[in-house]
Amino acid sequence: MTISIKNHYGDTLFVSNRTSVRAALEEATQGGANLYGADLRGANLRGADLYGANLCGADLCGADLRGANLRGADLRGANLRGADLYGADLKDAKNADLVVAQTRILPDEGSIIGFKKAYDESTARPVIVKLRIPEDAKRSHASGRKCRASKAEVLSITRVADGEPAEMAFSGHDGNFKYTVGETVVPTNGFGEDPWEECAAGIHFFITKLEAENY
Repeated sequence: MTISIKNHYGDTLFVSNRTSVRAALEEATQGGANLYGADLRGANLRGADLYGANLCGADLCGADLRGANLRGADLRGANLRGADLYGADLKDAKNADLVVAQTRILPDEGSIIGFKKAYDESTARPVIVKLRIPEDAKRSHASGRKCRASKAEVLSITRVADGEPAEMAFSGHDGNFKYTVGETVVPTNGFGEDPWEECAAGIHFFITKLEAENY
């Protein structure tokens, strides 16, 4: 089996007889190959050892980089939008701060309006809870669109079926966790500090109503 790593234009950067893209990329990295502009969109690179890799200008959009070793890697100009970097080691990686910032969809300051699906206390039917994440609340999200906060104010609850208001709803993950209009909610188990752990503790929400409805 032959695996070719190519750039955006289809030019071959590296050829390997390894059995996976991950193994081929590790071989290229260990051999000091120039992977400038490599097309690695959606690649499964989970746990890959890419220490010192030259990934300048590489397209890693949607790549699975969970637990990958990216220490000292050159990520200048790399596209990591939608990439899963949970547990990845970015220490001393060039352009690491910008790479992380490019995966962020939440503002660092100010309050945020968010939406989440829950269930009507009286009918158990789906509702959308509109939340205000206050300025002083911790907020985070991994590489996807689902966000978390350390607290949130419940602005309104609306039934999905008919758009009518409701006063109280319960969480789909914890039936004892309630959302009441006008009250501020805080997560029962505190707030998970690791930004790459999407399902960590927190008040989960989306920044668009449509995403919450379809979750």
